[in-house]
Amino acid sequence: MRAAACRPLYVGHYHARMLNPHTALAAALKPAARGASTPRRVLVLGGAGTLGAAVLEQLLASHYFERVGVLAHASLQPALRGLHVVADTDAARCAFAADTALIVFDRERHANGRDAAFVRPLPAELPHRAHQLLQAGVRRMLVVVPHAPALLPQALKVGLASLDEAAVAAMGFSQLVFMRMAQSPGVAADAPRLPPLQRVAAGMLSQLRWMVPSRDQPVRSDTVARVAAALAMALPQAAPGTRVLAPELLWQAAQGQPAADLVATWLAAG
Repeated sequence: MRAAACRPLYVGHYHARMLNPHTALAAALKPAARGASTPRRVLVLGGAGTLGAAVLEQLLASHYFERVGVLAHASLQPALRGLHVVADTDAARCAFAADTALIVFDRERHANGRDAAFVRPLPAELPHRAHQLLQAGVRRMLVVVPHAPALLPQALKVGLASLDEAAVAAMGFSQLVFMRMAQSPGVAADAPRLPPLQRVAAGMLSQLRWMVPSRDQPVRSDTVARVAAALAMALPQAAPGTRVLAPELLWQAAQGQPAADLVATWLAAG
């Protein structure tokens, strides 16, 4: 059932007198076919940035959803086939009728004007944005946080540390998943506060990452996006509840294990 705040924009006129009441009653009592699948729609908040763009790409590449939408401040012509731009209004969110939503937090990019058109949620807005989505009929939500916090602006790092997850969990989503950071802040996060000579040394040591095997390097954005897309597709088959994805699962996906298999095993266990 859709939320009360969403009302249909158009009301069709049907001749109820032509409908056999016995037929209507039989149809209402008939159980839904187990094999029937309802077309699904997914909406992304935070399509800008490296991680947001990767999430959109993975959702579109899956060809699983009937429609993939991204929330935007202004109208624009998307370059990706199958991508639908949804205005940041209550009416547009309701009309898009998404059953699943992903809120992606990422640092801002200034590479092109396209990113500026997309809604970029801030950590402090999480409860408000989650409430808007719930009112628009969304029943499954994923909160995706950056995988490398050392690369984030300090303000965003502080905001992510104070996410009001408990308030969102109490709102009543059927399924809610928080994807936590896969890398804890290291020397790079404190580099601006180091003395000049130590900053130089830290910079020189950071170059050694090119000599580290790929299996030991930080999780890339495309890996996080693959896991997020797999979760968005698999959630309807999972038991209701709020879950927190452990960073270890992201690391396993980074080693080449199929994200769909990892997600299915993780959801079945919880």
